[in-house]
Amino acid sequence: MSVEIRAEGLGVRYGDVRVWEGIDLVIDEPGLVAILGPNGVGKSTFMYTINKLLVPTEGRVTLDGRDVQEMDYREIARLVAYVPQASNEAFSMTVMDTVLMGRYPHSGYSTTDEDLRIAADCMRMIGITDLAMRDFDELSAGQHQRVMIARGMAQEPQVLMLDEPTSNLDIYHQLHVMKMLRDIARERGIVILVICHDLNAASRYADRLILFSDGAIRADGAAEEVMTSENILDVYRVRADIVAVDGRPYAIFHGKEDPPADASDGVKAEEPVAGPMEGPR
Repeated sequence: MSVEIRAEGLGVRYGDVRVWEGIDLVIDEPGLVAILGPNGVGKSTFMYTINKLLVPTEGRVTLDGRDVQEMDYREIARLVAYVPQASNEAFSMTVMDTVLMGRYPHSGYSTTDEDLRIAADCMRMIGITDLAMRDFDELSAGQHQRVMIARGMAQEPQVLMLDEPTSNLDIYHQLHVMKMLRDIARERGIVILVICHDLNAASRYADRLILFSDGAIRADGAAEEVMTSENILDVYRVRADIVAVDGRPYAIFHGKEDPPADASDGVKAEEPVAGPMEGPR
């Protein structure tokens, strides 16, 4: 059973700037959950409150009923793993040793045969086995990102949080990673939270979409409920038509800075579109 994440009356301010307030949210079903919204609406901030990297100014976040502010960091790390958008870490350490760092909450500074097996399995799932003996600081940005995902998985968390995990990856690996994360969440019965700016990738692979806007949750639910022309227009100020591709909503953006207020809503019947998603399903 996955850990229950509950936000109760949650609010955060940076100085005089209110990010959001009065957020009530429960995530208690395993699966891939995409956190969506424009820049600056508090997507990363939400993750920081779950991981005790940020103290909320109002309300609280609980993990299985326990206030995260009352838990120590190692205890949280046994339940929650966080993979930032980009790693600024540069050190002369092999990829295998880097991934093994994810085992610290469980094994401390000792390394067991079980730790090695778990690290190797995680690298195999991410497709970086061939990099095992390469120095981390010699890799490309995309390779760095895949190594950090493997390190987060090696933590064996009940909640895996990733801030834009596909931002440095090519199209094929973007789709591969999103599909892989969805499959891992379902197979292991854990919650995987992903901050994602690609609405179509989120719609295709996520089990649940949570759309933040203007200090509140604009929409929360299945892709068909969240990926609407009305929501996209109101939140992103971009006009979009929604079509069905492989049974999922797919947005075709018009790209006008000042779209008309009467943009249509709803999912249209499937029709040929330019550049439908291809790749892992």
